[in-house]
Amino acid sequence: MKIDWDRRTCARKGHVTYVPDEPELRRRLRAETSLGEAWRCLRCGDFVLDEPHGSGPAQDAPLVPRGKVLRDLFILRFLAIERAVRGVFIVLVAVAVWKFSNSQDAVRRLFNEYLNVFRPVFRHFHYDLDHSPVVGSVQKAFGYKHSALVLVAVLLLAYALIELVEAGGLWYAKRWAEYLTVVATAAFLPLEIYELTEHVSYLKIATLVLNILAVLYIALAKRLFGLRGGRKAFEEERHSASLLEVEESAGVAAHA
Repeated sequence: MKIDWDRRTCARKGHVTYVPDEPELRRRLRAETSLGEAWRCLRCGDFVLDEPHGSGPAQDAPLVPRGKVLRDLFILRFLAIERAVRGVFIVLVAVAVWKFSNSQDAVRRLFNEYLNVFRPVFRHFHYDLDHSPVVGSVQKAFGYKHSALVLVAVLLLAYALIELVEAGGLWYAKRWAEYLTVVATAAFLPLEIYELTEHVSYLKIATLVLNILAVLYIALAKRLFGLRGGRKAFEEERHSASLLEVEESAGVAAHA
């Protein structure tokens, strides 16, 4: 089912109308109805009875995101939400690691006490806790130095900060955030691939696929690093998406 991004956005945010000074364009963007004067929306193309939002030369008309631009913005905001959720989760993990580093001995004693309590219960079900990979990983963590755990917490916070900055920039479709997302995400792809060689899980596979698609989509759709004509082609594409520009081009062609 094809989504009409223009009308979908106008339904949520309202129409955008503009009265150009050029007589020919003004005539073609205006309609007289039984209810009064109507002006064509720059986004969806429908005629609207409300007062125009602005007026002036055609070149000063607001550049209204339309069609593909709106679809790209929707995808960027989906990625922004995913980055924000991941950033908050990493912050919580960093706080947990930092607290653990400050009470390592107390946590070790508490863990061993509970292990002694549950050991007979698990032995009854023929499960040896002393040879459990999970228990072994936890006991190994108790051997880490305080300074090493603090360093891990700091690195996690730095990573979370990058994720949150990406989320904010992507939400507002900032070009610097698109570059940051591509570079930062691509930098961690080798690590994610290495983790899959150690242990395969559906979550790791889904995360890796999502990150690869995000890198390819943003780099190609936003024409980053000179791809598909670079920034100049990207700006020209955005400018040509304005309905007023389309109307002006059509007027020039008709005149010619």
